[in-house]
Amino acid sequence: MKFYELTYLISPDLSEEELRVFQEKINSFIKEDGGRLEKSKNPIERKLEYPIKERERGHLATLDFHFEPEKLENLEKKLKRESSILRYLILAKRISKKIEIPRITPEIKIKKFKKEKKVELEKIEEKLEEILGEI
Repeated sequence: MKFYELTYLISPDLSEEELRVFQEKINSFIKEDGGRLEKSKNPIERKLEYPIKERERGHLATLDFHFEPEKLENLEKKLKRESSILRYLILAKRISKKIEIPRITPEIKIKKFKKEKKVELEKIEEKLEEILGEI
């Protein structure tokens, strides 16, 4: 079985309930011929860039499925018979393998300063007198 993506444009004349039923009908076309649905996206209403079959708007739906290549022609015949489909496109897709790339974080060495003990003021004065006395 190969992995495919079907994207189709549905007539804007259908109601929400009719869209759901139509989508189930397309899914059944695939299941009837032994295909397996992978992922299905709900139709989204879109304004078309140019009229298709005298329609300015349409519902765009996409689904991913596994299917035998020999049976693809039969699926296309069924899709062409549906008057509600303005356009469709079937793409063969590669199954992407998720590759984990290990993150390399630079090692930052933080210098830890030793806390020096506080020196009393008297000891500082003594040390200063000692140094100044030598000059």
